[in-house]
Amino acid sequence: MRLATWNVNSVKARLPRLLAWLDGTEPDVVCLQETKCAARDFPAGDVAELGYAAAAHGDGRWNGVAILSRVGIEDVSKGFPGEPVYEGEAEAQAKLTEPALLVPEARAIGATCGGIRVWSLYAPNGRTPESAHYRYKLAWFAALRAALADELSAGTPLMAAGDYNVAPTDDDVWDPSVFADSTHVTPAERQALAELLGLGLHDIVPTPMKGPHPYTYWDYRAGMFHKNFGMRIDLVYGNDAFAERVDSAYVDREARKGKGPSDHAPVVVDLG
Repeated sequence: MRLATWNVNSVKARLPRLLAWLDGTEPDVVCLQETKCAARDFPAGDVAELGYAAAAHGDGRWNGVAILSRVGIEDVSKGFPGEPVYEGEAEAQAKLTEPALLVPEARAIGATCGGIRVWSLYAPNGRTPESAHYRYKLAWFAALRAALADELSAGTPLMAAGDYNVAPTDDDVWDPSVFADSTHVTPAERQALAELLGLGLHDIVPTPMKGPHPYTYWDYRAGMFHKNFGMRIDLVYGNDAFAERVDSAYVDREARKGKGPSDHAPVVVDLG
């Protein structure tokens, strides 16, 4: 069984690339993030032609997550209990002027696929450590931990994969000094990841296709990808029942190449 996670940075803008990648890689289950697409507008028909059912969660403005599966898709959960609502700086208040918008952002979707409980996750960026966005990010991780603790109690194989927007260690950043006083590397963010692992989850570290570090994200700025100045922020966490079945995992750098790619590469995991 093959599973993958990929921040596509707009599913509509990247649809031809996504379809070609699905056809060539043939994953059984795919977690997508940053779809930037309302659930009703998700290209379910296009992926259905390749044999995939789709569950999507998005509001069409930003964020957005989805799960594609060709091994069944059941018990879909859009978001998780306790998921916080962002309330912060003035520039973000416009979206909060209507009560209907006071709902959690579309950052998590879960489903059971082929006997595995799968979560596609898109953690908040955090912007700066001094901002309300950062406090929201930490609150989101705290709520995620509580939700996954409940899910893990079932004992079913579980994968929680996606763009966590945190580099677990300094080895997961091309130059830690560049990120001093920035988000993605702060002790509090890394502690949030450690607390997830403390639930009994395992970090399924993929094999890099270039160099010693399995980076999954490279800024669009010229040369960053080719110099391999990246970060490992797209993570696959799994419980014992999932991790013990992992045969291999790799970062698909090829999907980051060419014209009009996402700034993230997929992580592919093969199970025995």
